[in-house]
Amino acid sequence: MVNLLIVDDSFFMRQMLKNMLPKDKFVVVGEAKTGEEAVQRYKELKPDVVTMDITMPDMDGIEALKEIKKLDSQAKIVMVSAMGQKPMIKEALEAGALDFIIKPFDKEKALKILSSIKK
Repeated sequence: MVNLLIVDDSFFMRQMLKNMLPKDKFVVVGEAKTGEEAVQRYKELKPDVVTMDITMPDMDGIEALKEIKKLDSQAKIVMVSAMGQKPMIKEALEAGALDFIIKPFDKEKALKILSSIKK
């Protein structure tokens, strides 16, 4: 079982992601709406994998990614972003993100990416 922290300022996107995950492989241990909340929740929950939106209030996903990587260099973070954010995706990968899922996401592709990450 993979413990997952879902970070997105959109309740709808968090629910979509949560609902598409096979319950026998993933456990959503927490959710966060902002980058700052993501860093706090990561410290508390120590999830195996984080899905991180890029555009959020207070601290964007790239800043949150960098903060989490400072806390845990082994953190496994997959960015979730809208199509037009290619430079941000590149920056996120350079900062240590493992991969990215493009919104609106294709369920099969998203599952393939998340399933490929080893604990």
